[in-house]
Amino acid sequence: MAQDPIILIIHTVGQIYAFILILRFLLQVAGADYYNPISQAVVRITGVPLKPLQKLLPRAGRIDLSPLLLAFAVYALTLVLMMLVRGVGASVPMILLYSALTLLDSVLLIYFWAVIAAVIISWIAPDSYHPAPQLILQITEPVFRLSRKVIPPIGGLDLSPILIFLLIQILRSQLAPYTF
Repeated sequence: MAQDPIILIIHTVGQIYAFILILRFLLQVAGADYYNPISQAVVRITGVPLKPLQKLLPRAGRIDLSPLLLAFAVYALTLVLMMLVRGVGASVPMILLYSALTLLDSVLLIYFWAVIAAVIISWIAPDSYHPAPQLILQITEPVFRLSRKVIPPIGGLDLSPILIFLLIQILRSQLAPYTF
């Protein structure tokens, strides 16, 4: 069965904006360079809708949770709009659950691709001054650091990405039936 183009547009726009919001949160958690041009673009794109939420939602230490809350709301709105177009109904708890699990799945997916990119960068251009590789390495470094506590580098060979991939794939396989 062919997918309805309206649903495709709603899903794509919702996914892209939620991705940018999640990226803002992950950049903040990782302590990435705020003055990186990509970081600046993410802040500009998300700044206006986050202003009211940042005033309402208290910070958890140095972490601002408003991007995650807005990403959750974007996923919920996306799901509701897709269901309206399809003419299907759902309960509010189901919509909230699917939105939360989709948010978690998106975080895992971002880390999955960021780890792949970080591994490739470490082979091809480990000392690159381009903003994109620097940002990817900054986002993934906290995850690598945690993984290296479990599997330390062996003879100069860092096996921590394998552990990260395994954990992400196991978690995503469990979330797959509940995401959209």
